[in-house]
Amino acid sequence: MTEQAISPRHVYFDCDLGVDDSLALCYLLASPAVDLVGVGTVSGNTSAEQAARNVLDLLAIAGRDDIPVAVGEHDYRTSQYVCGVQHIHGDNGIGNVELPRSAREPDPRGAVELLIELSHRFDGDLHILAVGPLTNLAAVLDADPTLPSRVASVTIMGGAVREPGNVSPVAEANIGHDPEAARIALSAGWDVTLVPLDVTMTNTFEERHRRRLLDSANPTAQAVGRIMDFYFDFHVPEYGRRCSALHDPLAAAICAGGVVPTVAPAVPVSVDTTHGIGRGQTVCDLRGQRNGWHDVDGEHVRVVFEVDRPVADHLVDVIDGLRG
Repeated sequence: MTEQAISPRHVYFDCDLGVDDSLALCYLLASPAVDLVGVGTVSGNTSAEQAARNVLDLLAIAGRDDIPVAVGEHDYRTSQYVCGVQHIHGDNGIGNVELPRSAREPDPRGAVELLIELSHRFDGDLHILAVGPLTNLAAVLDADPTLPSRVASVTIMGGAVREPGNVSPVAEANIGHDPEAARIALSAGWDVTLVPLDVTMTNTFEERHRRRLLDSANPTAQAVGRIMDFYFDFHVPEYGRRCSALHDPLAAAICAGGVVPTVAPAVPVSVDTTHGIGRGQTVCDLRGQRNGWHDVDGEHVRVVFEVDRPVADHLVDVIDGLRG
């Protein structure tokens, strides 16, 4: 008996394409479980405009100029984007690696218009993967409040529940940069899988995994292997060795179905939008979980704490074309 073929998931990738976003994109392009139908960019690791250039250049290396790339929101809902995090992602967002410049320019449609159009084209079968600030998602919900009815799922890399934040003691960067947008996106009523620091910080990409990218026959993987070098240096004080956390790639693997959450209760989730010390905190109501993780009736946000397999091995296996 042969295995029944499973149609790939139509995925829209919303990103602030920096180093770990690049690894996530490489995985999405390689995964047979994913049909990447569009990319929108937002300011975060770098500006929305630079992120789009990074995406276009990586897609050109992969020979995927068929995928539309649209620039999204430059500024956040209540504050301006000032600059990226050059000490983490380099001056250009991709570890100061200079890629061959693609001749292609961003789609004339903005990210909001592109996402709305794709939601109609793939009505009920579109999966959104958002790995940057959620400004674009809030903007598209403003423009079309009916969007959630046409979206199959939303996977968001963001938040910190029991883990400390990374831009404040309690706030993770994607949520902390635009808490107002995050609150809108998380309360929209669509099915959300939230991938917080609690799980991404406990899954690492090691030098042996980066070496596999560099040695790969996949030219996009080779480029990403070079891009990650700068990122590894940043993580030395955190881990005591050259490696990196797996933020966006882990969310990508969950969105694709390649990695399965094993502890991911559906619980009430809100975001602190005040201007005190708690601003940007992802507030998850975990009361009643002491005797085992369970869902709360009526809640639509699942918060991932554990997954079923070593994530880095899966990522490089898929990128190398093995059975990941």
